[in-house]
Amino acid sequence: MADPLPAVADRPATAASASRPSSPTLARVLAGELCSGCGLCAGISHGRIALETVAPGYTRPRQSAALDAATERTIARACPGATVAPWVGPRARGRAWSDAPQVDPYWGPFHSCETGHATDEEVRFVGSSGGVASALLIGAIESGAVDAALHVAADPARPTRNVLHWSTTREEVLAGAGSRYAASSPLAEIDAALASGRRFAFVGKPCDVSALRQLALTDPRVDAQVPLKIAFFCGGLPSHAGADRIVRAMGLDPAQLARFRYRGHGWPGTARADLADGTHGEMSYADSWGGHLSKEVQFRCKICPDAVGGVADVAVADAWYEDASGYPSFAEQDGRSLVMARTPAGVAALAAARAAGAIVTAPLPVGEIVRMQGSQANRKRLVIPRLAACALLFQPRPDVRGLATGAAMRRGTLGTALRNLVGTARRIILGRR
Repeated sequence: MADPLPAVADRPATAASASRPSSPTLARVLAGELCSGCGLCAGISHGRIALETVAPGYTRPRQSAALDAATERTIARACPGATVAPWVGPRARGRAWSDAPQVDPYWGPFHSCETGHATDEEVRFVGSSGGVASALLIGAIESGAVDAALHVAADPARPTRNVLHWSTTREEVLAGAGSRYAASSPLAEIDAALASGRRFAFVGKPCDVSALRQLALTDPRVDAQVPLKIAFFCGGLPSHAGADRIVRAMGLDPAQLARFRYRGHGWPGTARADLADGTHGEMSYADSWGGHLSKEVQFRCKICPDAVGGVADVAVADAWYEDASGYPSFAEQDGRSLVMARTPAGVAALAAARAAGAIVTAPLPVGEIVRMQGSQANRKRLVIPRLAACALLFQPRPDVRGLATGAAMRRGTLGTALRNLVGTARRIILGRR
């Protein structure tokens, strides 16, 4: 197996200790708790910015030397805590997704909207939903379309945490498959990755892909060497404390873990912790996410204007079935992915996978997504009220122009918007973002 890239340093740090960089952009982002932990700033800083874990378990930058003007401008333009890649409008002009025939205020630009799954039963089972993302990576590697895939995988030394990993085989892709609900920084080595000369597929959170797209505005290597950018619908990034609580709720010690799986091996699959002596514990997805992880999501995720990978080539998600009450069912069943092709490159990747027999898909009316991913629609409706609270309290906020936040808000109710504005303002004042 290819060696993982270095893990994020875990120093005894606090959010305050990481919040005094000389970079104006980083100072503003950290002051507003807008950092997503993507690692872009560290990845292009040539050692002048490092990443570390701060309480209660998020990844944040620490600057050790001054940045040159060009690097500062790139960070200001690409950091998703400062600027989010737009879907539409003048800032999006000339980009592949801006030519998508349809743009939905909730679900973003798209050429096609489908459900489907991998035809390889192992790929379908190991993945968190239908295995489509893994099948696309495997197909791209085996066909020679890319040399490797860059994604996160479990840290062998600390199994609830993540490291960045190169995969060049089917086995390596599957070893890293499944959701990883913990801090991840897939852009922490992006300059080195591009300097390697490899052509690679990239998988990351929507904010990671946004940062990569914005980096492409100043670094032509991105589009030349990263022909396939995959994102997944993101429910927010929990802290490490959430995973530790899950392990303790299983009656196990987080310090003794040999392996940890957040999801997968079924759909939705269970969280599973294994100790070296063979002792293990399991917890349902509803309990692990709903009871623990969702309570640890960082503030940047609560104001996210694009949690659906709107600027990826392909975005994937759980295509939940409804239960009798009309809510998503988390009962175990065969995995099914929601798949949106957003660019010509995404259309081509899905077509190649279908032609090779690696995936099967069926069209889905975009209006049906809200029944599968209602929480995403709700969060998008609340972006403007929550950002308005930041503005009223003179707090920093990211540039979210061109992301249909106004159109999404108008689909909600005034009462809900006002409650979220007041609630967000109250949490900021009390320091409980």
